[in-house]
Amino acid sequence: MADQIDAGQIETGQIETGQVRQAGQVPARRPRADAERNRARLLDAARAAFASGRDSVTLEQIARDAEVGIGTLYRHFPTREALVEALYRKELANLCAGAGDLLETHSPERALRLWMNQFADYVAAKREMADALRTVFASGAVTVSQARGELTVAVKAILDAGIADGTLRGDVRPEDVVAMIVGIFTATSAAGGREQLERVFDLVMDAVRRPEARTA
Repeated sequence: MADQIDAGQIETGQIETGQVRQAGQVPARRPRADAERNRARLLDAARAAFASGRDSVTLEQIARDAEVGIGTLYRHFPTREALVEALYRKELANLCAGAGDLLETHSPERALRLWMNQFADYVAAKREMADALRTVFASGAVTVSQARGELTVAVKAILDAGIADGTLRGDVRPEDVVAMIVGIFTATSAAGGREQLERVFDLVMDAVRRPEARTA
């Protein structure tokens, strides 16, 4: 959720293959394959560590779990906040990409309901990172508005497909669906657990489904 030009745009400073470079301009070297693998392993280890419920997740433990040295971790992520921010971005990107993946194998109606389940998993993982994320949010590197924007794009893709096949209402705005889903996690209690979330998600589906589709 850090500052980008727009969701899905290339970050400034990158040079696409085939673009004419100005004289004297030196393109940034791509990371080596082993460096990319190490970065991915560190992010996977960090996600597992934060989701494990440990009282304290240390960078040293994350490096051990990823089977790399602590120096390798610091080369990729100079601070704890940098690691948390990178993990947050990766998880958000995966969640948003999941909308398209679900549409490839499910009807739009089913894809939206399954995407809500993925969102619940995403929120659960972030709760384990809450303390670390507060620092990232306070720095301004991560903004709620940009995350909402990316989530809205993902939901819109599903709604558009549902409108096209006649199963989802055409007057529902994707940003309102995102607001409802996000609000559910504020309104429901921890005591209600996943079962309560599932019931409320079903109510949201009743709200966005076309009346004729409900009785079909």
